[in-house]
Amino acid sequence: MTASDERIGRTARLELSNQRLTEFEALVLEASPEGIVLDRSAFYPGGGGQPPDHGALVFDGVMCRIVGARKGDDLYLLPAEGDPIPGPGTRVRGVVDQGRRFELMRTHSALHVLSGVVFRDFGALVTGGNMDPLSARLDFNLETVPEGFRDDLERLCNQEVLADRAIEVFSLPRQEAMEIPDIIRTATNLLPPEIEVVRIVDIVGLDTQADGGTHVASTAQIGELTVTKVENKGKGFRRVRISLPRL
Repeated sequence: MTASDERIGRTARLELSNQRLTEFEALVLEASPEGIVLDRSAFYPGGGGQPPDHGALVFDGVMCRIVGARKGDDLYLLPAEGDPIPGPGTRVRGVVDQGRRFELMRTHSALHVLSGVVFRDFGALVTGGNMDPLSARLDFNLETVPEGFRDDLERLCNQEVLADRAIEVFSLPRQEAMEIPDIIRTATNLLPPEIEVVRIVDIVGLDTQADGGTHVASTAQIGELTVTKVENKGKGFRRVRISLPRL
């Protein structure tokens, strides 16, 4: 869960300023079965444990499904095998799978609630994590956990969900961002040194982190969170798995 730039290569990232944007117009700059480069895109390309968006590009009465993304000098959207590919210079309409996007937004915000509660109440930092739509895990540098930890953690997280805390996104110059106490909630600072403007995700009153992913507008939109399992991953490390309901 780290911050991201507003461009990847030649592609302007529309989803960072409008996380609810699921349709957009764009120009194809480069295209092959290995990837399609657009001048602008609302597809979240993946990163920080959050998978990329899925969806489609519509052009000339046909559709090319987008099933992933890869990042290099440019942002390459990955077409489904066998689908028609728009050539360079083609105007396309991008359509993000709204249901998958919203589920990932809810899941990512739930992880921030989880990490915020564990940091506040147990003083532990994140050492790793991953997510799929409606299920996820975080690893923490917790030496020990008290009796009843799983149930207490679930209760404390759902208190924050029910509190309907606003989730705000803004950007700051790197130096100013790094002056915010505990802005990096991972045991290792994953913020690349070349990032000059840091994107901040703030669950108001609970958790403020450098982060580049997509989020819902308030904790109430997450839905009831279930801590499905707490695992011992070796000395000083605990893995917490969570799930969310379909809404």
